[in-house]
Amino acid sequence: MLVLTSLATAVLAASTAPTATAKPRPADPLQRQVEAIHDTGAVGVHAEVTSPDSRDSAYAGTAAMNTGRPMPREGRFRIGSATKTFTATVVLQLVGEGRMSLEDTVEQWLPGVVRGNGNDGGQITVRQLLQHTSGIPDVGPEISALNSADGYRAERFRTYTPKELVGLAMRHPPKFSPGAGWSYSNTNYILAAMIIHKVTGRSWAREVKDLIIRPLNLRDTSTPGVFPSIPGPHAQGYAAFGTDTGIDVTELNSSMAVGSGSIISTAHDLNRFYAALLGGRLLAPAQLDEMTTTTPAPELGVRYGLGLAEIPLPCGGSYFGHRGELLGYVTWGGATRDGTRTAVVYVTRDGGQDTQQAMTTLVGQELCRTRSQYSSRRH
Repeated sequence: MLVLTSLATAVLAASTAPTATAKPRPADPLQRQVEAIHDTGAVGVHAEVTSPDSRDSAYAGTAAMNTGRPMPREGRFRIGSATKTFTATVVLQLVGEGRMSLEDTVEQWLPGVVRGNGNDGGQITVRQLLQHTSGIPDVGPEISALNSADGYRAERFRTYTPKELVGLAMRHPPKFSPGAGWSYSNTNYILAAMIIHKVTGRSWAREVKDLIIRPLNLRDTSTPGVFPSIPGPHAQGYAAFGTDTGIDVTELNSSMAVGSGSIISTAHDLNRFYAALLGGRLLAPAQLDEMTTTTPAPELGVRYGLGLAEIPLPCGGSYFGHRGELLGYVTWGGATRDGTRTAVVYVTRDGGQDTQQAMTTLVGQELCRTRSQYSSRRH
């Protein structure tokens, strides 16, 4: 699924997580943490951390089950819900240009799209979409390919339109009245992508490319549309669908996740994106303040802004980032408030609680390291 599942448990347990002692521990702390993630059952793991004068990577596991093929350097993967930060950034750029407002209603831009079973787009603002306070039901449970092995095999190449996806979500009543609660919903960001298209006259994918990917020269980042394969070097992704056996789910038409989870990228490109975003190179100060002004997200046990979560650091303070998952690839990453230090890790299997805890621990500890510690490990 595309949600930030089990983040609260991972954050709370990160500081007390046991460490494996069955084999010698590597001296490098990043490599040690990557191997700890691998020990939780991930097939492959890659992490990269950066500061202004350093960049370090570590790998563990293999690129495919039952092989000795190493994890690819600069391997590409589906970043899942980390896509939401890209979508929110585009919306806020359009707000900064005066082309739309966070207080515009969904109905203003998409007449009649959010309607039925108590859902009313005239009462829901763009801000509430980006903040997950709209009450709109999540379309994820309606997508067969994301919810069972049989569903994946039958519908992994199926193409959805954004309007069709919203229609599936409208089969259900809202979780709560707009603004009266918090609930994670991928439908919010599908609607945000539709609004981007309506405001600009160009697709969400084109706007992401022209406003973020191209200016930052993110050469390994793409919006695949209906194309089911991951271009370039990549590891295979695996999903167990709640069972004990993982199947290869690398091939997927990710049209069900437009705006909410369909981007393909690398750890390096994601680090560059987070550094640019929190460093003020993508948004004007007023819009970046809007993005990083957070509200409690009880489902997650953290706080959430507009397309960014605010997560406590083990050394005090907090950082901004986003978890991502889309069938067989799980990522966690973020940056310090000023964007000077970033960390991204991904695994190639749907992550259980132990895996998520270890990933959260890695990002928090790496963002707490001092510049001198980074410099001593520079490669």
